[in-house]
Amino acid sequence: MNEKTKKIITVLMLILTAAFVAIICIFIGKPLINFVSEPEQFRLWVDSHGILGKIAFIGMIVFQVVIAIVPGEPFEIGAGYAFGTIEGTLLTMIGIIIGSMIVFGLVRTLGVRVVEVFFSVEKIRSLKFLKDTKRLNLITFIVMLLPGTPKDLLSYFAGLTNIKFSYWIFVVSVARIPSIITSTAAGDALGFKKYKLAIIFLISTVVISLVGLIYYRIITKREAKASKEQKDNNI
Repeated sequence: MNEKTKKIITVLMLILTAAFVAIICIFIGKPLINFVSEPEQFRLWVDSHGILGKIAFIGMIVFQVVIAIVPGEPFEIGAGYAFGTIEGTLLTMIGIIIGSMIVFGLVRTLGVRVVEVFFSVEKIRSLKFLKDTKRLNLITFIVMLLPGTPKDLLSYFAGLTNIKFSYWIFVVSVARIPSIITSTAAGDALGFKKYKLAIIFLISTVVISLVGLIYYRIITKREAKASKEQKDNNI
């Protein structure tokens, strides 16, 4: 195939993939969010399905990670309400790890085209410095650890870097725990009608997320500047 034909096929693939993702979000993603956003109904459903309910919830989390534009917060709060803080965190983490493995494999196999389905070119470029930095592992861990940072974007972008698969799974397994615990703890408090405690957890999450977002922007600007200066010095 010549270059023109390849470009046409690539564009068609992206359009079809984007359309498929949109359909999935409308017919599956939105009902799932509405479902887990009704804590009492969700808890009753989980209790009535036993172990199958837990497996189904893990599947919901995998879906949320892979279809990156679906927000994860309702699922995490719903997990705390239905399962409690400890079990909710554990089930959420299992889903996140499985979903992250799938995403990493897709990106490593299909390349940047997969990332562009969910994120704009501008957002992808905002993390370009991670492909060249010598501190890739450390910065990745910090970004995933801080609440409020674009973890879904980083989950897809990680496959474009030279980060090792084993280290990436370690980061996902460890660095995401604090932010998930705050959400599941809020859901757990709601389940026991401890509304003041739930509000405290939610407000704390928002405040910490804002601080994390500010720090993330400082990191990205600083590292992007350092990467540009290094390239200029090599010219």
